[in-house]
This record gives sequence, C-alpha cells and structure tokens, in this order.
Amino acid sequence: MNDILPILLPILAALVVLGALLPVLMKTRKNITNYPGTRDENDPVQPGAGGTLLEDRPAPTRDRNAPDGVDLEGLETVDVPDNVAGLETVPVETPLPVAGRLIRLRERLVRSNNIFGKGLLALLSADKIDEDVWDEVEETLLLADLGTEPTLQLVDALRERVKVLGTRSPEQVKALLREELIKLVDPTMDRTLRVQRHADKPAVVLVVGVNGVGKTTTVGKLARVLVAEDKDVLLGAADTFRAAAAEQLATWGSRVGVPTVKSDVDGADPASVAYEAVKAGIDQEVDVVMIDTAGRLQNKTGLMDELGKVKRVIEKLAEVDEVLLVLDATTGQNGLNQARVFAEVVNITGIVLTKLDGTAKGGIVVAIQKSLGVPVKLIGLGEGADDLAPFDAENFVDAILN
Repeated sequence: MNDILPILLPILAALVVLGALLPVLMKTRKNITNYPGTRDENDPVQPGAGGTLLEDRPAPTRDRNAPDGVDLEGLETVDVPDNVAGLETVPVETPLPVAGRLIRLRERLVRSNNIFGKGLLALLSADKIDEDVWDEVEETLLLADLGTEPTLQLVDALRERVKVLGTRSPEQVKALLREELIKLVDPTMDRTLRVQRHADKPAVVLVVGVNGVGKTTTVGKLARVLVAEDKDVLLGAADTFRAAAAEQLATWGSRVGVPTVKSDVDGADPASVAYEAVKAGIDQEVDVVMIDTAGRLQNKTGLMDELGKVKRVIEKLAEVDEVLLVLDATTGQNGLNQARVFAEVVNITGIVLTKLDGTAKGGIVVAIQKSLGVPVKLIGLGEGADDLAPFDAENFVDAILN
C-alpha cells in the first residue's frame, strides 16, 4: 500500500487542479465571439452569444451554394409561436385596410401645423402683391424645405399666372397654388411598390437608412400593409449592429403572423442573415422578403461597404426588386445629404418619409424627388402601427393646403 501511495497522490492532485480549471476554461470558450466583418470605434463589441426565441433550434448547416465570405452559423427562423402551456397566447393583429389608412393619414396631415396653408395663402391673397410679397413667398417656400430650384420654379409660375389672370380672391389663389404644387410633387412618377412575387421566387425589398429614422419600425409597419393585402411575408433582421434590433423586428412580425430570420450571435455578418432570409423565402414560397439593414451614420465607409455586400449577396439568389430609403422628414435638407450617399452605394427605387407630422416641413417631398429623381412611395405620420400609407401627390397637396 505504501508503495502505491507515491503514485496515486500526484494523480489525485492533478485531477483536483483540472477540476478547478475546467469551469474557467469553459467560460473563456463561451465568451469568445468571432466577428466576420470590420468594426469601427462606434461599434461596441458585444460579449457572448445572444439568446434565441426558439429553444430547440436545429444545428446550423452550411449551404454549399452560399457565396464565399458569408458565414451562416447561428442563424434561425423565428416563427410565430403556438400557445405554450402556462403562457397566455398573444393574438395576431389585423391591420387596417389601405383605404382606411389613407383616410386616417390625410386627417392627421390636415390637422398638422404646416407652413403652406398658413403662410402662402395669406401672402398671395393680399390686396397688393408687390415685390416684397413675392420675396416673402420665396422665403416661406425655402423655410418649408422646398429647395432653391423648386422654389424659384414655383414662384415664377405663380407670378406669371397671377399677373395674367389678375386674380386676388383666396379661392382662385388656392386653386392656382394647388395646381402648381401638384406639378412640383409630380403625380406622373411611378410610386408602385414592386412586391409582386415572381414565377419561382419572392419579391425582395431591401430597406436602408441611418439610425433613428424609424427604419426597423417601417419594415414592421410595411409588413402589416402587405399582410392586409393578403401577401405572405418573411422578414430578415440584417441590422446586427444595433442591440435588440432583431428582437424588435421579430416582435413586429409576430404581431401580424410574419416569420423573421435572425442570428442568435451578436454582431453577426449582416450579409449572412440577408442570404439566409432570401433562401428561406424561396424555400417557403412566400410572396415578399423584406430585409432590415444596419443604419450607422451614412459617412461611415464600413457601413456603405457592408451595405453593398448585402445587396450583392442577395443577388446571388434573387433580384432585389425594391431598395427603400427611409428618411426622417424632420431632418430637412440633411436628409438630402443622407439620400445622396446611399444612392451612390445601392440603386434606390423609392423613399419612405417618416415623421411627416406638424414638426416637419412638407417641401422636403419635392426637394428629395428633384434631387434624386426617385419618388416618395410611402409616408408615415405617427407612432401607431397603422400610421404608414402609400404616398399620393394630389391627396398630399390637398392636405397641406387645408
């Protein structure tokens, strides 16, 4: 026995040390996060991996058709959960039909404190319209974010028509102003959303914009619009830089019964999420796949490069039918600068103007369209789930003049 003790004691000691080190080694392994992209100083590194909304998520598999440089690990599809024992079922909401949404938005815009109705009509209905009045009209339009070129165009047209007709009555002036504003807003622009399913693939909508403009919320609201039109929709949470963005999008989807593809890894490759979302949309034969993207400042080269990569990766599977740029209407001319930078990276097909309420200046609609040659397709006037509707030139002008 004494001969065996010298041999057993070192073994027992080694086992004790190994047992003490094992939890530390496991914790270290758990905290290692592999980030496949490039971060800048504004992108905090999130330790550890995020949780999932599905407890029994199947092990991720690598699609051999996936483009090089795209990591599909950690992706999941979050479906609307069935009733779980002991938990209350959250009912799926029924969105308002488009017609009712348009009426609601117009009523809110009419009530808004817009500069056109209160300023221009008073000036143009004056007993004497001299150069001082025209200078005030021009200043009012510029303050309304109409832009220099559209302002001069509108003032010249109004000058000529008022001079020829010699009109002064508020009704006649309002009619003239309405006609000229409708021309500027341009009802001939194609504002149709390209969300019709192709023969064998879904329509793909890429939603871009800087942080804070309501991009993720817009994706959720647009999903409601499409569901109200009886379309099958799938969401892709490719904004992997902002904390809780994927959960926010999944919540919007679950409210109207729409599944969401997201990653359970913080800071995952956005292109991989976009790729997997489109692939899932093809496999599940949905009508529309909408991809929410990251939205750091537009002057960050890394974001622009990443955005271009997301679009290229999607196009390995399907055509991108719509690229919607979400802009905050209250930012005015700064929104134009954002729009120009995004337009250089992706081919923007439409604008979504959010927060177009009493604090915004309606002229930004004209300025953006003139600058980019891209139509405003959707507008939002509030925080409500159904406060998003197709943009209509005549209804918009009528609302801001009433």
